[in-house]
Amino acid sequence: MGTADSVPGVSGGTIALITGIYERLISAIATLDPRAARHLLRVHHANGRQALVSRLLAMDVPFLVVLGSGVATAIVVVSRVMHAALADARALTFAFFFGLIAASAVVLYEHVSVATPGRIAAAVIGFALAFLVSGVSAGSEASHALPFVFVAGAIAITAMILPGVSGAFFLVLLGQYDHLTTVLKRFVDRLVGLAVGDATLADVFDLGTTVLTFGVGAILGLLAFARVVQWALATYRAATLTFLVSLMVGALRLPAIEVLDNTAAWTPGTTVATLAAGGVGALAVLLLDRYTESLSY
Repeated sequence: MGTADSVPGVSGGTIALITGIYERLISAIATLDPRAARHLLRVHHANGRQALVSRLLAMDVPFLVVLGSGVATAIVVVSRVMHAALADARALTFAFFFGLIAASAVVLYEHVSVATPGRIAAAVIGFALAFLVSGVSAGSEASHALPFVFVAGAIAITAMILPGVSGAFFLVLLGQYDHLTTVLKRFVDRLVGLAVGDATLADVFDLGTTVLTFGVGAILGLLAFARVVQWALATYRAATLTFLVSLMVGALRLPAIEVLDNTAAWTPGTTVATLAAGGVGALAVLLLDRYTESLSY
């Protein structure tokens, strides 16, 4: 799931479906209750510890911890690969992203319905919102202030419960993907440097503040938005999916701009390479859909 959500267009929720843990994941998230922390005040008593363990088991916290550890590990590893790709082959990387996002929209197209005025409105709003936001993100330097990073974390985490849409997609849309992959790579490098004596606490703290802010935003977003998204899919499934697909189509503006801006000259070689990168991204999503078509979203 962490690997999937680290690249725009591939959903961690889809991986959860493939591995058969999707329903358990949704149930565990829905039952999370911060009030369980009150049992920590009584851990010095046997009955307090028993109550805490029972509550954690009831919320399936051990499952979430193990799953979260795997997700976090994959994100750290894949983010380093994406950072190198963006630094060394930015145009081709965004062409790859274009293929991923476009194919994801095609895969979800069968769930789109514009049979009612409400769904038409959802499609128009989704496309217009993504088109405008992606234009701003691509045309100027997006804000990387901590409040914006916090909001980005809260929004991106919702993709965990949305088969078909990845967390990285929202980060690309908000203009935070490049920045956050760079910060995460440097943060891990500084942690290693601190361990071997090549970095200082100040070096780690500067980058760690951004990572922590994103993480807190993700946790709070998961607690606050997970049930809202779950309700929207359960109550207004067609309109919600129509909005999401339209959002993805509108967001194609950003990778397209990045490809155009970072391609020095359109020679036969660069054209073929760009088309090939986009094709690989699209093929990855289409193959994933091909072998998971029997699953129900």
